[in-house]
Amino acid sequence: MKLKKIVRRKINAQFAGKMLPVLQDIFSARGITDQHQLDYSLKHLLSYESLSGISEAVSLLYSALTKQQKILVIGDFDADGATSTALSIRVLRAFGAKQVDFLVPNRFDFGYGLTPEIVEVAKSMRPDVIMTVDNGIVNYAGVDAAKSADIKVLITDHHLAGETLPNADAIVNPNQPDDIFPSKNLAGVGVAFYVMLALRAKLRDENWFEQQNLTPPNMSEFLDIVALGTVADVVPLDYNNRILVYQGLKRIRAGKTIPGIRALLDIAKRLLKNITSQDLGFAVGPRLNAAGRMDDMSHGIECLLTDNAQTAWQYANELDRFNQERKSVEQEMQVQALQALKQLNKSMSLAESEALPLGICLFEPSWHQGVIGILASRIKERTHRPVIVFAKDKENLIKGSARSIPGVHIRDVLAEIDALSPGLILKFGGHAMAAGLSLGVDGLERFQHFFNQVLDRRVDKHLFDGVLETDGELTEGDFTLRFAEIIEDLGPWGQSFPAPSFDGKFKIIEQRILAGKHLKLIVSPEKSDAQIDAIAFNIDVDKWPGDRCRKVAMVYSVDINEFREKRKLQLMIDQIEPIQTMELA
Repeated sequence: MKLKKIVRRKINAQFAGKMLPVLQDIFSARGITDQHQLDYSLKHLLSYESLSGISEAVSLLYSALTKQQKILVIGDFDADGATSTALSIRVLRAFGAKQVDFLVPNRFDFGYGLTPEIVEVAKSMRPDVIMTVDNGIVNYAGVDAAKSADIKVLITDHHLAGETLPNADAIVNPNQPDDIFPSKNLAGVGVAFYVMLALRAKLRDENWFEQQNLTPPNMSEFLDIVALGTVADVVPLDYNNRILVYQGLKRIRAGKTIPGIRALLDIAKRLLKNITSQDLGFAVGPRLNAAGRMDDMSHGIECLLTDNAQTAWQYANELDRFNQERKSVEQEMQVQALQALKQLNKSMSLAESEALPLGICLFEPSWHQGVIGILASRIKERTHRPVIVFAKDKENLIKGSARSIPGVHIRDVLAEIDALSPGLILKFGGHAMAAGLSLGVDGLERFQHFFNQVLDRRVDKHLFDGVLETDGELTEGDFTLRFAEIIEDLGPWGQSFPAPSFDGKFKIIEQRILAGKHLKLIVSPEKSDAQIDAIAFNIDVDKWPGDRCRKVAMVYSVDINEFREKRKLQLMIDQIEPIQTMELA
């Protein structure tokens, strides 16, 4: 794997507030100018009122609720879709809905979104209203099919719209044309939350809760679900999203979370009181996603819907088994993908990723549809290129999952290819960093040609240089457990608001391999005698441990290792390179 170039983040703002200088620099580099911008109180949450379509959505749901019509929530088969579905059902039931159910397409049988095929299944459930969550904005035919069956349709989504909008009864999506909602980064679960927030206001105004002898729910009670979906969908953590995630994490840490989230954290061996956004993203999210990847996301949704702790634990165990299966399949696919990379340029080695084309397309008929998105992410990280991984679908069709790099808007790239060669892409959708598409198998070679042609024409080639941004070097006094705790407390950290990382030179005191693939170190900062634990995951075991290596350059983040209720500073290594070796006698 090619080493990434280390670039220190630019200080692009003057931070106003009383804070350690290193912390001031960290926040200034992320565009924070004032300490008040780190106040994640709910009073700073954006209002729902500026969301386009919110009034129509509320009217539709209010009418269905007061008439006790059947509302069918149709979700997506990823973690955002699962949390959006569970949130909507939980809230509607708390509002007094007696007929509310869900349907989630199985990706292998129906594909993504509100398709005519899934509407056929929905019709057997006799809904009066279909509410989509995390999908629907490009499902024209599905909406038409539902309307033809006299089913009203409310679309809630966050993906980018096409040139026209579906003929739904109401659409709420901050990324639809002419929407003035200030944050365009809501996840699907965030959009669903805002719709429910607006509906509660309407129900209060109409004295619905008093009439039904119901206690109006405190909407903050649902923020653990919102936080999970927001982090798992890797949407940018702008200020509004950070408020949602912060408040959700606060509830989880206080033990006020639903049984499903608690069980998933328990099975991942995470302590509630110390949960961070990274735990949601790397421990809970993958287990929830595994249901949709390997089987059916209904398992994940049921885990989030149950109020019974034992039932939640049973579902969590099932999701954990799906995740183990996913890991095994992914590992095999990665081996095949790396062989395919070599075939792209027989003269290249894995250390010469610049020899690759600008955009990488990989296809193997036997690859698992549910895992191609993860594989695309892994190859993207290795090559610093936009990557699309394809798997066989049905009837000579292939399905692709795309992952991109900063600066390359992958959905816009697909839209340009579609304009250059109409009909080549059968369908596509997504956003800047991730997208999905379908092709005829005989169109793959032509698609690859257009993919690289568009990238060559519209993208600055410097974007393909692998870069690790850091916040500079730490001083000797910063290598403390307290400093790591401060960094953790100042989160949530995530997409577009990255956790602080640092670079520096260290002496190696001790090194060994754990579990056959992880490098465990004890290191000492170059100008210090302090000894600090450090770990690098999935290391090149042909290179490490480097018995002759005495000094290394590292890019790392500060972390807290908790074992048997003892907390200790640990460095999490992103990149490590020898800079001094012991000469042989």
